[in-house]
Amino acid sequence: MNKFRLEIKWAIIFSATVLVWMTFEKAMGWHDVHIGKHALYTNFFALVAIAVYVFALLDKRKTVFNGKMTWKQGFISGVALSVIIAALSPITQFITSTIITPDYFTNIINFVVNNGRMTQEAAEAYFNLKSYMLQSAFGALTMGIVTAAFVAFFVKNTTENPNGKH
Repeated sequence: MNKFRLEIKWAIIFSATVLVWMTFEKAMGWHDVHIGKHALYTNFFALVAIAVYVFALLDKRKTVFNGKMTWKQGFISGVALSVIIAALSPITQFITSTIITPDYFTNIINFVVNNGRMTQEAAEAYFNLKSYMLQSAFGALTMGIVTAAFVAFFVKNTTENPNGKH
């Protein structure tokens, strides 16, 4: 566990950042009066998520790898970070859905049904806490691994030696 201490730290930072972003979304009205814009604007969080991964891998490179990190080392660290974030995401989703924006599911169900995008039954099956907890965990894992591969490429500053030494 000590081997991934930094990943745990950054996963907690990432989770806190998600909660701040959800509070921002709620304040912007994307969970109620401007809910029709939510699907588009929520994607801007990807920039924030990438930034957190960059800071996490730079921290790992500096403090664990003495300033030198290969893509593989960065990727492994990023995957570990993604797994921990995915494990924390149901808790983050629970806090979001019960404290930050408890009316979101009602609002989004009403929006998609009233705009003919889904039936009431389909909307209720998709937009609920259990569904969003699963979506957030799997989304965090899949998008996290892709982000880890991408960020590790740009954060690496050394290549792997054929003998396995760096």
